[in-house]
Amino acid sequence: MRKIAFLLSLTPCLFGQAPAGFTSLMPATDLQGWHVSQVNHHGNTPWKMENGAITATQDKEGNGGILLTDKKYKDFEVYLEMKPDFGCDSGLFLRSNEKGEAYQVMLDYLPGGNMGGVYGEGLQGVRGAPARDWEKYWKKDDWNTIRARIEGTTPHIQVWMNGTQLTDWTDTANHLTGGAENGMIAVQIHGGNRCKPGLYHRYRNVAVKELP
Repeated sequence: MRKIAFLLSLTPCLFGQAPAGFTSLMPATDLQGWHVSQVNHHGNTPWKMENGAITATQDKEGNGGILLTDKKYKDFEVYLEMKPDFGCDSGLFLRSNEKGEAYQVMLDYLPGGNMGGVYGEGLQGVRGAPARDWEKYWKKDDWNTIRARIEGTTPHIQVWMNGTQLTDWTDTANHLTGGAENGMIAVQIHGGNRCKPGLYHRYRNVAVKELP
């Protein structure tokens, strides 16, 4: 019954709306409410709105980057739909700083990659966890939903793909830089050779629900 209720809560997104109780983060054509980091190690490739989705690729070989919300969040759930080209590594960053140091939901759609696991992007001492059997729930060449929840001073992170929970992980301590307890939401195009110009990541219906 709980799974049915969860799936029903996502139904409005089929019509381009945020899930019930969520606030849309989708920007206008000028990416209002978001900004490109100029100080992260992946690069500063440009992002744009195209056909109702946030999209990006490496604008030149090796130059990736991250797009961050202007607002910071503490305990929250974030929902998005994504359709990446195969061979492009990305991530959903939770409680990120401007450098992209964050808890990351892995979205590396590569041979041997992992979708939905947890990783410490630029964080010391994080022993993350890969998502197992994610291929069973992934829809190739189609839009897929990702829902991630982070809460607590010692972060507890849960991840769902297309309504199925893949990850339920709690860190051993708060490993965010400077002991931060909040941060921005970000999406990534990996720098270096883990993506190539012409391979795109696409995100739509991005929405957030702040938790009490």
